[in-house]
Amino acid sequence: MKKPVSLLLSLLALSAAAEAQTAPAPKPMSQRMADSFIGWHPDSILIGTRKTARWDYEQGLMLKALERVWNRTGDAKYFTYIQKDLDQFVREDGSIRTYKLEDYNLDNLTTGHALLTLSQTSVPKAEKYSKAAQQLRKQLDGQPRTKEGGFWHKKVYQNQMWLDGLYMAEPFYAEYSAVFNRPEGFDDVAKQFALIEKHLVDPKTGLMYHGYDESKEQKWANKTTGQSPNFWDRGMGWYAMALVDVLDYFPPNHPQRQQLIKNVQRLAPVLAKYQDAKTGTWALVVDQAARKGNYAEASGSSMFVYFLQKGVRLGYLDKKYADVAKKGYDGLIKTFVAEENGALAFTGTVSVGGLGGNPYRDGSFEYYLSEPLRKNDLKGVGPFIMAALEMEIAETLKVGQNKTIGLDYYFNNEYRKSAITGQPERFHYTWEDRMHSGFWLWGNTFRDLGAKTVSVPTAPTKAALKGVDVFIIVDPDTKKETAKPNFVTAADTKVLTDWVKEGGVLVLMANDTANCEIRHFNELAKSFGIQFTDKSVNMVKGSQFEQGKVALTPGNPVFPKARTAYIKELSTLRLQPPATPVITQGPDQIIAVARLGKGTVFAVGDPWLYNEYTDGRKIPAEYENFQAGKDLATWLLQQSKR
Repeated sequence: MKKPVSLLLSLLALSAAAEAQTAPAPKPMSQRMADSFIGWHPDSILIGTRKTARWDYEQGLMLKALERVWNRTGDAKYFTYIQKDLDQFVREDGSIRTYKLEDYNLDNLTTGHALLTLSQTSVPKAEKYSKAAQQLRKQLDGQPRTKEGGFWHKKVYQNQMWLDGLYMAEPFYAEYSAVFNRPEGFDDVAKQFALIEKHLVDPKTGLMYHGYDESKEQKWANKTTGQSPNFWDRGMGWYAMALVDVLDYFPPNHPQRQQLIKNVQRLAPVLAKYQDAKTGTWALVVDQAARKGNYAEASGSSMFVYFLQKGVRLGYLDKKYADVAKKGYDGLIKTFVAEENGALAFTGTVSVGGLGGNPYRDGSFEYYLSEPLRKNDLKGVGPFIMAALEMEIAETLKVGQNKTIGLDYYFNNEYRKSAITGQPERFHYTWEDRMHSGFWLWGNTFRDLGAKTVSVPTAPTKAALKGVDVFIIVDPDTKKETAKPNFVTAADTKVLTDWVKEGGVLVLMANDTANCEIRHFNELAKSFGIQFTDKSVNMVKGSQFEQGKVALTPGNPVFPKARTAYIKELSTLRLQPPATPVITQGPDQIIAVARLGKGTVFAVGDPWLYNEYTDGRKIPAEYENFQAGKDLATWLLQQSKR
């Protein structure tokens, strides 16, 4: 019997819809370009036409781009690549193969970011990365300086500061100062930017000369100002990226922080003015776009897009500059990105640009145009990946715009001795903790959604929660964990219950009863119809990960994309109204939600979204904890009514 055409079409439509639901979403541009890079350099990073790998700033640039892709995706292959690359260079004692401190070359400091990342991560022999970072920092102690205190770009480039050097040295210097608790470093970093602003900004255009020679002896140097003669796009790009990147580490109350932000705000309208109105790109010699031989250049254009969009995201720049960045990004994709054999290629990057040396580079318009273009040059690929990440983040910023996520540091208040500074530091489910025990990656997810993450180190009073939209309490301490734990009191319960009724979103993450102060925590949870039981399930033995499997049932409102989670040794829930189960496992209630007044409560019996189980390095890929963390963060922000 023939089926009616209408029925057949309906079946085909249902089949297509089901296929669309199961088909993996296309990877974003940042990942596609990062994957293409790994395809070109599967074992080691070869720079330009070199036959052997060496410690290099392009290496550092790419490793930073890969780190950002890893933070955004939770895909361990990007982290693994970083670690394998560093392990080709970093020896057990912290010495670095091919690196020579006595060269005093600022270019050699850029890979220090990756060293600092691994030194703070749960990896074997993390101390060797810390020691290597200290080697690089030691270089700055002896780096030759101008009379005013500016770093020479290299020992061989006497008396010279170049725009390039600000990216090569200052973000590493600032990050090191933060990680090693050396706050005096920030003063020196700020000084380097102040000297560049003083000596390299053209008062007429606001554009920036590539370099200056304090002695005014170089043939390229203006005899009055010491400046080189032209505005090279990538030089300005290095400087622009350095500005927005050092601000990631500068203390909020540092006296020079606001000046750095003013530098960002000074540069942005200059870049907008010189952007090509048709293509959205920028010219190699920025102010002479129409001059014969000049051309749109990929690396500088990528750096400018990154600078502008990151500046908008972090509130340094007016939102109108997002339009400039979007136009630039569209221009990058149209002008420089191509597909080759299923991978991406990136064209249009000038191979190099310098001053002096042998053969001599005079900084003229003709000189910059004489340098060849390269396809897939890392100085373009790395900034493009970072620009793409910023543009991808921009698409989701509205989810958490003007929202603040508070994380309790009062009921959970554990300390350890820092392996880096030797000083006591907070750890265990904190935003700052990048080791297995921390919430660094989940915090990054909230920030990528446009929210602000803060810690709440005091008891949850009305004043402490003012301005907080989502408040997360994780694994309150037992006496075994903290000498003088802070137990939840009746006063705490009243404050939090009233706060929820007024529209707050409360997250309660317990643990199995052996590792969590359940009794007092349950007095709070009871207000919402929730009790954490003394029944622990998913008791995983060794690496039998399947014992921790939790199916995130399709159709649940909290996890629209993630399907399978890994949650081990969790306390099950006992519920009564207003609480309702979201995820169950056989007879056990695993995750619940309660509505009270204008607010919402989310409860689960384990802090399952800490780095160990979201960074992709431990559990098999079938367990989608990273995506589940993104789903949950999005849902929590959407519930906020405050």
